[in-house]
Amino acid sequence: MSGNVDGAKGGQLKKAAAKVDRRIRRTRDTLGDALIALMQEKSFEEITVQEVLDRAGVGRSTFYAHYRDKEDLFLSDVEDFMEMMSTLLTRNAVSLERVAPVAELFAHITDVREFYAAMVASGKAKDVQELGQGFFARSIEERLRMAGVEMEPAELKAQAHALAGALFSLLDWWLDHRMTESPEAMDALFHRMVWSGVRVKHRPKP
Repeated sequence: MSGNVDGAKGGQLKKAAAKVDRRIRRTRDTLGDALIALMQEKSFEEITVQEVLDRAGVGRSTFYAHYRDKEDLFLSDVEDFMEMMSTLLTRNAVSLERVAPVAELFAHITDVREFYAAMVASGKAKDVQELGQGFFARSIEERLRMAGVEMEPAELKAQAHALAGALFSLLDWWLDHRMTESPEAMDALFHRMVWSGVRVKHRPKP
């Protein structure tokens, strides 16, 4: 009997925790969306925390329970996105022929090109790319290892870091050339670069 009661209490606690987590996630998403909308209207420096709160309909105490300032909000939002995007292939069990979701990332930037332009104008693009390179380097390293790349650990880590840098350099080139090539074409180009520069025991099949 006691076991059943304890089990029931445990289940209730898990549900309550999940509800709180969802509420926190909604609050963070609402604040992030408000900041993104404001960044398309004015420079990042001109935006105040109060404007973010007014746009999001969130109280000041709630904001400061999650973030130190607007910079912390922005970078936290970027980290969440980069974590989600960089691990996309592994989470979806995509063939190891692809080590980074280049097509998906470029397609997303096509969809949010106005925000990306605002981010560049606000001088935040460099911060985003530096964060992104770290997340993508870790993900690329993991997928190269899974694919059987024959390298010493330190060399593999360096190779993954270089490939992540190449990815964002390719993104800059693509944007400078008005995104004339399709995201899929850029994905294929990136992966030709990847597999021309690494040794594998068995090349993964598409």
